[in-house]
Amino acid sequence: MGFADHIKEIEQVGRGSNTGRDAIVIESWRRCLETYQLDPAQAREAVIVSQTRLREHRQQAEDLVHIARSGLERLYRQVAEQNYVLLLSDRQGVTVEFLGDPSFNNNLRKAGLYLGSEWSEPRAGTCAVGACLATGEALTIHQTDHFDNTHTPLSCTAAPIYDTQGTLAAVLDISLLSSPILKTSQNMARHLVSSTVRRIELANLMANSRHDLVLRFAGAPEFLDVDPEAAISVDGAGRISGMTHGGARLLATSSGIDWRSPELLIGKPVTDFFQAGLDELASLTRASLPQDRRIAVRDGSLLFAHAIEPQQRTASLPLVHSSDRLPAISRLGGIVPSIDILRRKVTRLAPSRLPILLQGETGTGKEYLARIIHEVSGLSGRFVAVNCAAIPEQLIESELFGYVPGAFTGALAKGRKGLIEEAEGGTLLLDEIGDMPYAAQSRLLRVLAEGEVLPVGGSVARKIDFRILSASHHALADMVSSGGFREDLYYRLNTAVLSLPRLCEREDLPWLLERMLDKHGTRGRPLTLSGVARTLLLAHRWPGNIRELDNAIAFAAALCDDGMIEVTDLPDQFIRSAPDRHEHGQEAELRAVLMGCKGNVSEAARRLGIDRTTLHRRMKRFGIDRPH
Repeated sequence: MGFADHIKEIEQVGRGSNTGRDAIVIESWRRCLETYQLDPAQAREAVIVSQTRLREHRQQAEDLVHIARSGLERLYRQVAEQNYVLLLSDRQGVTVEFLGDPSFNNNLRKAGLYLGSEWSEPRAGTCAVGACLATGEALTIHQTDHFDNTHTPLSCTAAPIYDTQGTLAAVLDISLLSSPILKTSQNMARHLVSSTVRRIELANLMANSRHDLVLRFAGAPEFLDVDPEAAISVDGAGRISGMTHGGARLLATSSGIDWRSPELLIGKPVTDFFQAGLDELASLTRASLPQDRRIAVRDGSLLFAHAIEPQQRTASLPLVHSSDRLPAISRLGGIVPSIDILRRKVTRLAPSRLPILLQGETGTGKEYLARIIHEVSGLSGRFVAVNCAAIPEQLIESELFGYVPGAFTGALAKGRKGLIEEAEGGTLLLDEIGDMPYAAQSRLLRVLAEGEVLPVGGSVARKIDFRILSASHHALADMVSSGGFREDLYYRLNTAVLSLPRLCEREDLPWLLERMLDKHGTRGRPLTLSGVARTLLLAHRWPGNIRELDNAIAFAAALCDDGMIEVTDLPDQFIRSAPDRHEHGQEAELRAVLMGCKGNVSEAARRLGIDRTTLHRRMKRFGIDRPH
């Protein structure tokens, strides 16, 4: 269909004609014409929001993205070979997660199939994400279904993701730059997207309902434990506390309520929807066979159910930090571009068994990253970390390679297995490898080259299979040039290099700060920060990196009252940098925020939620000059 024909058809729809398009497309075109006053003849280039706005949107969607990530990656693996790209958009239509072939980045960005693209109907016209947000339904917008002629080469299939309270929280979309003419070619795409959304919603409900009874439902017993169609959570009083979208539809159908009114479902007694009480529902566990777990719904239908008992709230339970519940790959950091790039590299490299060199200043988290690589790798053996700088030079060979009985004075009578052998079938991290003596470097090179280790004093080498990671705060390439590190070993270790930034350079510092508060808090005494304390922490240069941050929060946690960390609870270096304690609270906050923004008045005004004029007026009143 040509440009003129496309505009002509849209105009016909605007005059009330039905041109044979799907009803969902016709309704969207009419919204574009009547509600948003869009002109079909005016091309709208794809909109990519600024990095600042994208960071804000991604931080707001952080929890959902963490929970959804494994489902997104699984779906992308299923469709990548057909040249689909995957977009996760928030409820404003901004793409907060993107998976696609980087070799097509320029074309994808131009088409708007990219991180930060905005696909709301008022901005982009009829499109899958926008129409999904408007209707709350899974759908395909195929080629000339798009309102804007710029987007007519695309075929996009989307499904809504609802939160546990029945509110549309995000949209999952897979799109093609070009596709077959027939719209029915995307039926399988819609099935895959809808199935992924169902799993994401279930995972979200489970994560948010740990202390409630969760009920999962299926129409057939065979699918009950592997792919339930719907789920709800019920609190101790027997009232609905959460639901997946399938659960909302089930409850709504049972009682004749519109599922688009979740407030009529949440908080209602479970007996309003099922012909069973809380005790009977709670008994539907795996103790009985799936076919025996029938439940009668108030509308007369029968379903099969699986009850998952709530976790008990008891003081004796060990504290489980939110960061510990996250998958290993999600514990790398917050949702910011630089960490996303690192996360994607780790996801690809970890299972490969390639040697990886981790570079970064002391305290940036190199061992933490190495442990995550080990977890993601799937290796069954141990993770063994060796700090090469902490072992005396005369002992490093016996510690690494082990020794046979009687190898030297003071040796154990039965000999000793070395740390390399301890890592058999697992991962060996050689931390601060730049401090390894030159002689030990030569022996390590032989282990890596031949896959066997020779104990000190021994004559028979032992076969060994392990994955090696190394880490250093030194620039090893410079050490090679100066003769301080073996060149052949360097190239054995750096098949892949991952660099960790200094803490003051990390865009996800607020995320790390929250994880530290979580780590040092307790269930009965969670930690929070006053506004000025938070701003001072975010503005600090952190020469000791994450290790210094950890120490600072541990120190403050020991001093603070009732879990609220004030400036006076922080280590001395923060108190010295804080504004005078007796200054007016507003003035102290202004100074701290301006310090944190390095004098950027626009950024400070945004953080304070005021306009620039108001900020300048307050600065003048308090006699505050813009810091440099």
